[in-house]
Amino acid sequence: MKRIHFIIFAQFVSSTFIDAQKTNLALSKPDTDDYFGTKIVDDYRNLEDLKDPATISWMKSQSDYTNSVLAAIPNRSYYSDKRIEFDKRQGYFVYDLRITNNDRYFYLKRNVADGEAKVYYKNGAHGKEELLYDPENFISSKKSIDDSKKSFVINLISPSWDGSKVAISLTQGGKELSEVIIMDVDKKYVYPQTIINTNPSNIGGIKWLDDNNGFFYVYYPDVDLQSKEFRKNTQSILYRIGENPGDLHDVFSNLNNPDLKISKDEYPAVLTFNSNDQYYIGILVDAENFRKTFFIDKKDLLQGKKSWKPLYDKESKVSSIKLSGNDVYFLSGYNSPNYKLCKTNILTRAFKDPEILVPEKKDEVMKQYAITKDGIYYVTTKNGVEAKLYLYQNGKDSLIKLPYASGSVDLQVKGQSSSDIWVTCSGWANEEQRFKYDLSTNTFQPEDLAPVIEYPEFKDVIVEEISVKSYDGTEVPISLIYNKNLKKNGKNPLLIDCYGAFGQSAVPFFARSYLLWAAQGGVVAVAHVRGGGEKGVQWHMDGQKDKKPNTWKDLIACAEYVIDQKLTSSKKIAIWGASAGGIAIGRAITEKPELFKAAILESGVLNTIRFDNNGIQKTSMKEYGNPVVPLEFPALLEMDSYQHIKKGQKYPATLILAGINDPRVAPWQSAKFSAKLLASNTSGNPSLLNIDYKGGHGGDIPVVQRYANVSDIFAFAFWQLGHPDYQPKKHNKK
Repeated sequence: MKRIHFIIFAQFVSSTFIDAQKTNLALSKPDTDDYFGTKIVDDYRNLEDLKDPATISWMKSQSDYTNSVLAAIPNRSYYSDKRIEFDKRQGYFVYDLRITNNDRYFYLKRNVADGEAKVYYKNGAHGKEELLYDPENFISSKKSIDDSKKSFVINLISPSWDGSKVAISLTQGGKELSEVIIMDVDKKYVYPQTIINTNPSNIGGIKWLDDNNGFFYVYYPDVDLQSKEFRKNTQSILYRIGENPGDLHDVFSNLNNPDLKISKDEYPAVLTFNSNDQYYIGILVDAENFRKTFFIDKKDLLQGKKSWKPLYDKESKVSSIKLSGNDVYFLSGYNSPNYKLCKTNILTRAFKDPEILVPEKKDEVMKQYAITKDGIYYVTTKNGVEAKLYLYQNGKDSLIKLPYASGSVDLQVKGQSSSDIWVTCSGWANEEQRFKYDLSTNTFQPEDLAPVIEYPEFKDVIVEEISVKSYDGTEVPISLIYNKNLKKNGKNPLLIDCYGAFGQSAVPFFARSYLLWAAQGGVVAVAHVRGGGEKGVQWHMDGQKDKKPNTWKDLIACAEYVIDQKLTSSKKIAIWGASAGGIAIGRAITEKPELFKAAILESGVLNTIRFDNNGIQKTSMKEYGNPVVPLEFPALLEMDSYQHIKKGQKYPATLILAGINDPRVAPWQSAKFSAKLLASNTSGNPSLLNIDYKGGHGGDIPVVQRYANVSDIFAFAFWQLGHPDYQPKKHNKK
């Protein structure tokens, strides 16, 4: 009987699934708002109440239905099975490596047999490896946490300056709320005090005191995800080991420093760079690239004084600050959208008229730099995908040839008094490799902490970096990943990944997910649209607020290009975006629905005119606009995908994913979009909503869960794009 039931269900999925959803439409309780004389009807305002039993019931029923549909897709688990196979082939992974000045190595290591990463340590690169901490042993200090379910993951480690202690941040369920424990490294002793109401992996980090007996962290007074005060009025706390974590020593906040006029939506964080620095830096973190920053003498702060002084303002366009005595090094975007490397003095603070060490380069964006006793190493990228390494030394800079052509390069140093520097290179089709660079011999010595393995299944996959003309003639970079034997006949399933917000670049990495798609006969296109940071500050600004339409119009131009090149056709394109990338995906399918066959939206920003009720955090208003400002509201309405859904329109198939614990983009945005799409769509294509009740914004979840989520995305996309291995079989009912 079970087999017959499955056969009937599989046939049902392939033909009449949409009818079943039509009988389970969300209850609509419209509300009308007046925005500066414009009346806007919100058909599903009621779904914003995530505590309403009717909302809860509908979301769960839709998620159950989605999982039943996905279960009928052959090869649903192909991606997750292959990732697990790859993991077994490699054996273990090492990441989040931290090296102290006295050469102590701390890192997270995930053995495949163990599941989640544990904290390891060794004295020197070739020292004996020691296990320090297993998250399975963690017992939450919160009574509301069910420790029997475990699934805590470590999202940050931070050793003290001398490596005698290490702070370990743990989280559960994708909530982006952490508990921090402290361990004595040599004694392997965990202190009994646990710090709560923080998330150092997201804001502020753990910044140790010079004496290695305490640190600064950012504290959240309100951690209720449904509260309008969640993550507001945050404070920088000075914590000394052994103290009661509940006795908060606030050293940098609006409450402690009202004269600094810190808003409730900014995150005041304390930065440290070297243990022998004279000053602490206080930065107001928000969604913008450039931030208002202060400084204070370390002795003053530790003595309880509040003598913070302005260091620079947003208009100075300072980024990536580092201290060296009284010298301040930084990247400047002031009159230089591709950035220049500069220096000033903390006493003169000439940030708008600094000493320019390396001028802005025309076609390369300066991304990062690292100071050693030999000079300053810095990295640039062209179009966000072609990385170069330089050394600035004795007033001149020189190009250093990398071990191989790299899409991205990351630098790590021990400190300004050491020559040691490590260079990590990677690309879309190149496994990440870590090298120690020797300046005296100009050589790179491999120093990987995990094995670099071969992937023969990817040997025919190639990467092509090109530019596409957008609607206004702007050249938009696009990365194409596909099998070199692919035929350009318009029949290839093509997946476009797109973000385009907050100045964040789609940095090339060894993307096994993309490579697995290509290995199955598909094409991956990474669209580096405006709003990202691939081409510098201006590229970001050209995708903000009233210029936000450039983002989805660039995406549309990329889709039209791959069709013109016969890489695919409109019946073979799926587009995929997450978080702020939901704007690009949502508006592309509402503006040109006929151009796409399928769309995947993860934790998408889809209802931009609704900032309240724990929607988009107010810091994001600086990226999108403020709905209470008359001049900014029209742009917010234009980028609102939910409000652009039209009754009776034919829309692509959609898979809409969200996490119930998401602290950044409330899951009701996905629920409202899905509900309205279901009620309006006449294409017959499925519109599936899946709420993850063990997840949040996508990160800080177990590896197996991450693999399963991507596996569902790929199965859905391949199913909709007609890949023969993913089509539910049709059977005659007998």
